[in-house]
Amino acid sequence: MTYDLSLLGWTESQAAELPHGTIPARVARVDRGAAEVIADDGQHHVKYGARVRRSSAEDPVMLPCVGDWAALRWLDEGRYELDAVLPRRTSFVRGGVGRTSRGGLSADGQGQVLAANVDIVFVAEPSMHATDFADLARIERLVALAWESGATPVVLITKSDLFENGLEDLLADVRVAAPGVDVHAVSSQSGEGVQLLHGYLEGSRTAVVLGPSGAGKSTLVNALAGDGVMETQLVRAGDGRGRHTTVHRELIPLPGGGLIIDTPGIRRVGLFGMTDGVDMVFADIDALAGACRFADCGHDGEPGCAVLAAVEGGELPERRLTSWRKLQREAAWMASRTDARLRKEQQNKWKIIHKEMRRSGRNRP
Repeated sequence: MTYDLSLLGWTESQAAELPHGTIPARVARVDRGAAEVIADDGQHHVKYGARVRRSSAEDPVMLPCVGDWAALRWLDEGRYELDAVLPRRTSFVRGGVGRTSRGGLSADGQGQVLAANVDIVFVAEPSMHATDFADLARIERLVALAWESGATPVVLITKSDLFENGLEDLLADVRVAAPGVDVHAVSSQSGEGVQLLHGYLEGSRTAVVLGPSGAGKSTLVNALAGDGVMETQLVRAGDGRGRHTTVHRELIPLPGGGLIIDTPGIRRVGLFGMTDGVDMVFADIDALAGACRFADCGHDGEPGCAVLAAVEGGELPERRLTSWRKLQREAAWMASRTDARLRKEQQNKWKIIHKEMRRSGRNRP
């Protein structure tokens, strides 16, 4: 089977990025040290070449991920090898999370790319849970990361057919949590809102669906694809929590045009490399801050603070200010962790260089 790569998002301007002697392919799925890719001559299972292994060992963000455009090189042994990852237009990166010696979680200053070259980020939140403070905060977090990625976020309140009363109030609360972002109620079962989503995927645009387990992401992908392409399970009875039905990220071309990436349920999403994402999510706070007495107001008890005045007057929900403070602190902390890691790596490089210089001096005749 052959493919027209332009329908997968390939443009002639990207051809200049291809290493000599390679062909382009889009990564549809990744495994340890290998990937499923789509090239113009069909689908291939390819292993990573030495250059990819070296670059990803230095920085995990350089690992191939779903949505990447890759360069394939034909080997004499009769197979393709993934020789390089081409520059990404956009990338959805979450902060790396590692285990501490006591079994807890800690940020390691490194990132993990969940999807690349994405135009739209569908943030899926099930209607049965989205009234909780924590879930509105999760929407704010995912939307911040979506803005930071370079893609456009769209919030989907899923399983709207199960929400009996107050759906419009719920949508209004979500719009406050994601100002300037399109918010839609969708139901894969009844079909509500599904056709509308196709409008975001015209031509060769790519979307990724992100959200917690039980949000109905795979069911939504099936509804968009018009076929049971992703395996799904029912939400567990009793606690309303979803099982992890999707265990990998996968790029799926849609029959009506466009592509979509399904993802496993996300339990924790740390901020990474954040510059403007948090400010864009909290544009309402940023606008209010312009009226504060002090330009560097931290909105934490300073006199003449317009943000605190808006909270007291009911113009700004206190929950929004609490969430803003939390994400600002986390973004600053992650930035410090990343800077510390980069400084350590640079120190190690110089130690190696100096060691080699001393060794060369000792061996000089």
